Amino acid sequence: MKFVSWNVNGLRACLKKGFEETFRTLDADVFCIQETKMQPGQADFAPEGYTEYINSAEKKGYSGTLIYTRVKPLRAWNGIGIEAHSHEGRAITLEFPEYYLVNVYVPNSQNELARIDYRMQWEDDLRGYLTGLDREKPVILCGDLNVAHQDIDLKNPGPNRGAAGFSDQERGKFEELLAAGFTDTFRHFYPDATGMYSWWSMRFRARERNAGWRIDYFLVSNRLVPQIRSAGILMDVMGSDHCPVTLEL
Repeated sequence: MKFVSWNVNGLRACLKKGFEETFRTLDADVFCIQETKMQPGQADFAPEGYTEYINSAEKKGYSGTLIYTRVKPLRAWNGIGIEAHSHEGRAITLEFPEYYLVNVYVPNSQNELARIDYRMQWEDDLRGYLTGLDREKPVILCGDLNVAHQDIDLKNPGPNRGAAGFSDQERGKFEELLAAGFTDTFRHFYPDATGMYSWWSMRFRARERNAGWRIDYFLVSNRLVPQIRSAGILMDVMGSDHCPVTLEL
């Protein structure tokens, strides 16, 4: 099984930048998308052989998640079971016979951590949701988690310490999630790799200089680790300020 996760920063915009060709080339069994910025039916894209599951924000042109899968799930649902988190289209879960797949777009804490309190509540509620699923069967979590875990996960950790995506609070919640029984699949294979990022600011020629952050992930329940074949970051794929990340089981 091949999984791809990509924050496309607006699917309709990304479709004008080669998304369809990238989708075909990557040939994933399950393709998870974040930040769709659209409502159902607004994108002219319906890949043959795939079933679409979409969760749109109530606010138009904002947030949103989407999954294309050619492996039919047992069932699918939106959200994480808590009404307070049900308005921004941030999560889709598919249940397969051997595991759950959860595609998320984690809220950004915003400048000066203006939304950090909501982010902390989201983190606690998401962790509770995932551990609840994990008691039934293993979980694959993917998406834009909006946090760089370690210093090696961004080009300039010093100046960014305490900023949104690299605050002690957010990094601490990521640690709590790992401690709850999950593995960062990329770091499982590449524990010390540097210069491997999944997002670059659109300012200051950041991508050209590879001044990026690794904030897009595949995490899996620890007991799935023996089944991981590979995990990667496709830094050469263009079309968004993020690049796709991959997992093969």
